[in-house]
Amino acid sequence: MNNRVYEPIEPRRVAYIGLGVMGAPMARHLAAAGHQVTVYNRTPEKARLWVQQHGGRAAPTPREAAHGADAVLACVGNDDDVRAVALGEHGAFAGMTPGAVFVDHTTTSAFVARELQGLAAARGLQFIDAPVSGGQAGAENGALTVMCGGEAEAFARVRPMILAYARAVTRLGPCGAGQLTKMVNQICIAGLVQGLAEGIAFGACAGLDMPLVLEVIGKGAAQSWQMDNRGKTMVADRFDFGFAVDWMRKDLGLVLDEARRNGARLPVTALVDQFYADVQSLGGNRWDTSSLIRRLRSLEPR
Repeated sequence: MNNRVYEPIEPRRVAYIGLGVMGAPMARHLAAAGHQVTVYNRTPEKARLWVQQHGGRAAPTPREAAHGADAVLACVGNDDDVRAVALGEHGAFAGMTPGAVFVDHTTTSAFVARELQGLAAARGLQFIDAPVSGGQAGAENGALTVMCGGEAEAFARVRPMILAYARAVTRLGPCGAGQLTKMVNQICIAGLVQGLAEGIAFGACAGLDMPLVLEVIGKGAAQSWQMDNRGKTMVADRFDFGFAVDWMRKDLGLVLDEARRNGARLPVTALVDQFYADVQSLGGNRWDTSSLIRRLRSLEPR
């Protein structure tokens, strides 16, 4: 059941492309807020079921989904997936009306964001790169943080729509700035989760009551979202939820590629990326990112 209260807004015709664990609830919030939503998904059955539950219409191609829409929003897998749904004869750009805005919620490279912005502009379209933070729970609860890059006028037009599933929507600068900000977000998370994993592993080896330890230090300077939301499950060795290791490695790959271009030094991020590779070798591809502690436990003497 959706108990969220939505701000009054003029209903718009919107298309949503990609009904995965993030996209499906984001599109649901748009429909609940009163927008006319047309959806497209690579697996048509998902789109059919979504319409059955939430109304609106399913389209057989991104182009047809985008036809007549004020805004087209997408959340797919990676750079190539975004190109696939945006470009070509059946892509969204081919169906969009001049002046319409394409909003990409996928975490991609800043390069592809700028590439698509240029191709959109050549067609008289507008493009916003708008990666999100908050995970599946944030999407389900309409509490995502959205980091945007693009023209101010286009951002102002789509911001009220995005607020249907976000608690914060901010323009950081020109196209690409949203993706670069998401990279900063992932750099900070990677180092923090590794530090939290090491702290919990250390405390366990020292024989401490770790739930109590986390309760105490969570009231001081060590407090973080990761500690509050993942500390207890790390102690309990539970990782069957949340943001998958495979997704984090994809994101950190984008970060490290960008660092090679801009000259930033990221020694801790590069190291944690390799630690996530170790977690993958343990079979943890779909475990939550907090599973870094599982790697430390696998290294402990038996």
